[in-house]
Amino acid sequence: MHPSTISHTKRLIDIFGAMFGLLITAIVMIPVGIAMQLDNPGPIFYSQIRCGLNGRVFRIWKFRSMVVEAEQLQHLVKNEAQGQIFKNSNDPRVTRVGGFLRRTSLDELPQFWNVLLGQMSLVGTRPPTEDEVKQYAPHHWQRLRVKPGITGEWQVNGRSSIKDFEAIVLMDLDYQRKWSITYDLYLLLKTLYVVLTKCGAY
Repeated sequence: MHPSTISHTKRLIDIFGAMFGLLITAIVMIPVGIAMQLDNPGPIFYSQIRCGLNGRVFRIWKFRSMVVEAEQLQHLVKNEAQGQIFKNSNDPRVTRVGGFLRRTSLDELPQFWNVLLGQMSLVGTRPPTEDEVKQYAPHHWQRLRVKPGITGEWQVNGRSSIKDFEAIVLMDLDYQRKWSITYDLYLLLKTLYVVLTKCGAY
């Protein structure tokens, strides 16, 4: 087992961080919901099945940033990424409000609920979809030895500008080697800088 998965200190930081994050989520939910209904009426939240620690599945939550029927339209959008990941820098399914939510990372706020439940951590790896995991080579499974995080190496070192899945895997494994409570706190502080400066966001 990776040390981060049994660290009581990391879990306590996650719990307190999630409680604070959910308070912020509750504050911004009303204006986000109103803007969303004026732009593209539909559910405020979007959920999807993702794979977490050791491949265990869970339902992740976000503020909806795409049109309601986005998943059914994915086959019409070109995948600009390489490997077991889907990305398009000008995805036409993203709404105007959704674009703002993504640039500011506000769409990620509901994931604090996943952190509180213990399905995610504040800092970890990017949570993959089931379809992505089905295509994994044996070495890709190593990235699932830690809990997925709201932020991590990938988010603070390029975010959406990194479109090579193998590069993301290397970052995730590098995080596992470097992990410590101090390093988690460093990544959290760096995340604030990245979000405020919108580095690598689209």
